[in-house]
Amino acid sequence: MSADPTSASGELAAQVRRRRTFAIISHPDAGKTTLTEKLLLFSGAIQIAGSVKARKASRHATSDWMEIEKQRGISVASSVMQMEYRDCVINLLDTPGHQDFSEDTYRVLTAVDAALMVIDAANGVEPQTRRLLQVCRARNTPILTFVNKMDREVQEPLALMDEIERELGMTVVPFTWPVGMAKFFGGVLDLRADQMRVFAPGEDRVAGDEEVIEGLANPQLAARFGAPYEQAAGEIELVREAAPAFDEAEFLAGRQTPMFFGSAINNFGVQEVLDALVDLAPPPGPKTAIQRTVQPTEPKFSGVVFKIQANMDPAHRDRIAFVRVASGHFERGMRLKVVRSGKELRPNTVVSFLSQRRELLDEAYGGDIIGIPNHGVLQLGDSLSEGEALQFTGLPFFAPELFRAVEVADPLKTKQLRAGLTQLGEEGAIQVFRPMAGSVLLLGAVGQLQFEVVAHRLEHEYGVKARIQPARYNVARWVTSDDANELKRFIDANSHRLALDAVDAPTLLLEYAGELRAIQDNWPKIKFHALREHAGLVFQQRMDA
Repeated sequence: MSADPTSASGELAAQVRRRRTFAIISHPDAGKTTLTEKLLLFSGAIQIAGSVKARKASRHATSDWMEIEKQRGISVASSVMQMEYRDCVINLLDTPGHQDFSEDTYRVLTAVDAALMVIDAANGVEPQTRRLLQVCRARNTPILTFVNKMDREVQEPLALMDEIERELGMTVVPFTWPVGMAKFFGGVLDLRADQMRVFAPGEDRVAGDEEVIEGLANPQLAARFGAPYEQAAGEIELVREAAPAFDEAEFLAGRQTPMFFGSAINNFGVQEVLDALVDLAPPPGPKTAIQRTVQPTEPKFSGVVFKIQANMDPAHRDRIAFVRVASGHFERGMRLKVVRSGKELRPNTVVSFLSQRRELLDEAYGGDIIGIPNHGVLQLGDSLSEGEALQFTGLPFFAPELFRAVEVADPLKTKQLRAGLTQLGEEGAIQVFRPMAGSVLLLGAVGQLQFEVVAHRLEHEYGVKARIQPARYNVARWVTSDDANELKRFIDANSHRLALDAVDAPTLLLEYAGELRAIQDNWPKIKFHALREHAGLVFQQRMDA
């Protein structure tokens, strides 16, 4: 007897409603990775938190799995973690804070339904925060704000609130408010729950017996905390008169942000943020494909590859494609079509993540992030479906601003160098260009640190010492044309300054911006792109030419 389709669609809709998929974004050193760790701790996903900065210790942050991250105490790759909390399945994506890895972060932001922005209470809004927020705003991504490090010498909360509103152009609605700061930090007043969670410095575990005082007007608070409480109570009164009430529609449109205060390293304010993510962050929404809009509750599976990571398990030289499930019910072993190539996949070893710890996955629903091990079959931007030709849009690749030539120190290892760079190029860690004339590979990056990470990974993951030297190029543009013959003529005439990228998209490489203007004037039918959004489309145009 066949299953009841009505009950199947009801189950699918219920599973989608349970999902919350969000990214944590911030400027470097605002405490993002620490907060990630503490959210895992408070959800019960881990029992003990690692110290992000303790390089000599045996513990490191769960989300920092790459060797270079452990040495430097920074995040240089996005990591994905799944956990359950209050009957919700939370997919948490920790992104690199460092601006040199902003491309990875931008691509991750295409795979989430909300973002948690972490702000250092001493430094306020910093440059990378503004850049990341612009990407979120362009997608109308709902944002929750966590003001961190209140246990240090920091700016006044009212000044921080004013700065966030002014700098980021969003209305701020406080959901918690700090009592004191630095050595006088007493805890946070929860304005929604009308209670105060009292500060008791915690380190790497959840105490489980923290003190909660009911009622924000409770005389116990004034008696216990004195002037800092009186000041906080006055500020709350002021804020309640001046700030608008929380408006769910404004929040979901990315125009209003709930604000929380705390100290992630000491576990403070983390519980409130975790509860707010479940209560306020939206479940998975529709995804835009070129052909149509795809709803998460549709019965047929579809998904998009937004990230590829090589060597998460160095012993197995693996490549994991991170897929955001856009619709349907994924089941292990099901037949999937790679829309770009037409190839069929039957993934039997699909995994879910707690950073580098992974578990075999039997099923997934819209909003989930699944990992499909593969050897070059999947590329960034690939769409997967049960057969329908869907091409999801919006995955950005930016024209690099820095270029280096790369050669191998030992000529006998040329093959390993090319294999390593091909894999690192496919995962988006660096852009690799193969000049049409000449044999020296070129690397393109947004920031200098990307080159250092690639050199480190080539040596430690692929056993290749590479010489990375300055290249003469400063400008790159992808080229396309509506006229296939004109594109072929352009490629033939400019082969000395053209290269192919990871998906064989033709790329013009120049020394000066002035050269680009002259070429644009001479070739009016050629389009020059600083952003390549969808791998498959450009690749197809190249093949047609």
